[in-house]
Amino acid sequence: MTGPRTTTARRPVRSRARVRARSAAIAAFVVLVATVPAAAGASGEQKVDAALPYVCLFPSGKHSATVRISAVFPERVAAGEPIEPADVATTVELPEPAVADLVALGAADVRGATRLDVGVAQNKATAEATWRGDTAPAALPSTGPLTLTATGDVPSVTGQSAGELTMTAGDFALDLALTTADGGVTDPASVTVDCDLAEDAPGGGRLVGVRVGTDEEGGTDAPSGPPSGSPSGSPSGAPSASGPPGPSGKDPAGRPGGRAPKVGEPGPGRGGSGSGQQTAPTCKYDDKYPAGPMSLNAYITGYSNVNKLDGAALIPPFCTLITQGEPQFVFFPDYSGATITQHSTADLYYRQRKQTQPFEATFLTFDFTPTTATMVLEQTGPMTIDSHGTTDFVFTSTDTYVRAPVVLRVTSLKVNGTPLDVGTKCRTKTSLASPEPDPAKHPGDHLVLHGRGEQTTGEPATGYLLLSGGPLTGKVTIPAFTGCGTADGEDLDRLLTASVSGSDNYVKQIQGQTCFVSADVLNPDECTEDAQPRKIPVAER
Repeated sequence: MTGPRTTTARRPVRSRARVRARSAAIAAFVVLVATVPAAAGASGEQKVDAALPYVCLFPSGKHSATVRISAVFPERVAAGEPIEPADVATTVELPEPAVADLVALGAADVRGATRLDVGVAQNKATAEATWRGDTAPAALPSTGPLTLTATGDVPSVTGQSAGELTMTAGDFALDLALTTADGGVTDPASVTVDCDLAEDAPGGGRLVGVRVGTDEEGGTDAPSGPPSGSPSGSPSGAPSASGPPGPSGKDPAGRPGGRAPKVGEPGPGRGGSGSGQQTAPTCKYDDKYPAGPMSLNAYITGYSNVNKLDGAALIPPFCTLITQGEPQFVFFPDYSGATITQHSTADLYYRQRKQTQPFEATFLTFDFTPTTATMVLEQTGPMTIDSHGTTDFVFTSTDTYVRAPVVLRVTSLKVNGTPLDVGTKCRTKTSLASPEPDPAKHPGDHLVLHGRGEQTTGEPATGYLLLSGGPLTGKVTIPAFTGCGTADGEDLDRLLTASVSGSDNYVKQIQGQTCFVSADVLNPDECTEDAQPRKIPVAER
């Protein structure tokens, strides 16, 4: 559930190094993503339309695919002026064997979310941006390929000195949400496809070069090839959810020197308000999940430690739909105060499924091998929110317990850039489990998070309250994994279990302010005009 280190997928060649890389396999969180820019055009702008070859790992094996990236860039910007890609679209054609893989899972329709890693370089300093996009739902053809086009808001980039700034396409990923002909979900409900840029990609995947500053200001042009840099996450001394990062001799961006280009937030989308905050998915009630008279929604984000990997994984903002229960008051005999109890229910909600959006985490296994895993938390039973407190009608204190049965599913894995095929049913055997303060009333394995809040009448609340949000903490055991690998490949269950599974992993999640969607008039401080939560929280350690 949190963020710095991870695992990866697999390849047919066997070597001692690959075996070690696989055992570096891991699970934690990812983010879906995706769109891009590229090269020449009209007065003052460059129109890019680049068709790049990729090699993608589908359930049936590796297939070639073409990813077309189109966008508009300025030819030149002033020093310190952001470069904002416009009209960005990413189109990928799924080959016929890949479409057949999805049909074999029982899917009739598919919807995609894309992620494109873009290397940014200027004067030998480098950074990395992620372009994200979403596709419209599409019916799977009975034969032939399928073309999906994703659009979305991508981050701006600002050069920190004069000289050419280049952007180069890197790894590409596609998260596919699958539905059956009757509107149900397949098993698994989604598939992640990881793609590597082909070695013969034109220009090494270079998309565009933008001049920063005037010719008189000079500056050394960055190389046209892909910039070198460290993987995402914290390569060494990875911060945990409960403490600061350890010592590290490297610059966090992995750059050899100079001021790295600054990567900003996505444009008009639902980006977070904090540095590095992930874009939040849509969070609203719909025909499949209609709002009731006491309906709330809220975003939650945070970190979860993975003790075996000495790191923490970031869980990007995910949507929670809440049905608020009626508070119950029991007055003290002298009426000087009362106890308050409240029982509410909730569901994770992402594209009409009870799950988080896919998220990615990168860790260093063996302290040097970068391992990246894409994961999803899937809700497997009722999620409850129980609050108990006391009030003297001036001061109120409340303890809240959130209980959620969730399994962790791994959709893709890469070790040192090499995909390991985990198959389509790789997940924990049972729900994540926490110590339960009331096991007789709440039996079975489930995640338990606790929050304590206080409020004095007329003053802002501190800590956690259901309506205003706040920090929720707990400890979790990650169970053993099952279903990881393919029938004709190697069983990865033991590797993931040995690398990731274990107890006493600290979790800290931050819930944002709820939006009361059932109000006659939406509160503009809490809700957007289309009844989504206005507050997107920022993860805290």
